[in-house]
Amino acid sequence: MSFLFLAHDLDSDLLTLPEEESKHCAKVLRMRAGDTLMLTDGCGTMCHACIVEPDPKGCVVEITQRIPQYGRRNHHLHVAVAPTKNTDRMEWFVEKAVEIGIDSITPLICEHSERRVLKTDRIEKIIDSAMKQSLKAYRPSLNPPTPYKTFLENLSTPQGNSQTDIRLICHCDGERKSLHDLYQRGQSALVLIGPEGDFSDDEIKLAIDNNFNPVTLGPCRLRTETAALYATTAINFINS
Repeated sequence: MSFLFLAHDLDSDLLTLPEEESKHCAKVLRMRAGDTLMLTDGCGTMCHACIVEPDPKGCVVEITQRIPQYGRRNHHLHVAVAPTKNTDRMEWFVEKAVEIGIDSITPLICEHSERRVLKTDRIEKIIDSAMKQSLKAYRPSLNPPTPYKTFLENLSTPQGNSQTDIRLICHCDGERKSLHDLYQRGQSALVLIGPEGDFSDDEIKLAIDNNFNPVTLGPCRLRTETAALYATTAINFINS
């Protein structure tokens, strides 16, 4: 089994892993000199390496091969989702979405949101863990929790408009089209997922005014985290 570790600087052939990664390598996994592992900087570079000195405070490894743009996908996926009342459900979504394939996550504070404060430190660690578990070389970004209206206003900036070919808002009522009918392979997508009480009518109208396409995820009523994962999975499947 290949084990993946995060390292920020992969320019040198000989490098020292961060202390937390070193501890996991030397103490938890009990890896020894000569054992092989994989490294990534989270920006697309994947490396094969060999342990030189298994020090839990600073494990020294030697890179033997570099693979740029490892596992690069043909699309960019950003899901903005209302945090669930139970934080475990939000964390579950993040873990599974990273394993399946996602580039950016924004916790979205809506009118009907039951949770308006979200501690992101733990979620950042879940992203790291899921990324390593699924051998990803690109680390998804976690944006700060953002009020719905502010999020849409930010989309009008040059930075907000980048990497988005199609905008989708998933909600429960009214005229909507299937995600599979709207989304085309290779498109970079921004998907909005509302809270358990759904988006308000005003929020849906504001999204449509900002060029979002209303989408249905099928006849069943889904929990927030299920809907977010459904959309993530569907877009990755279309691109597979």
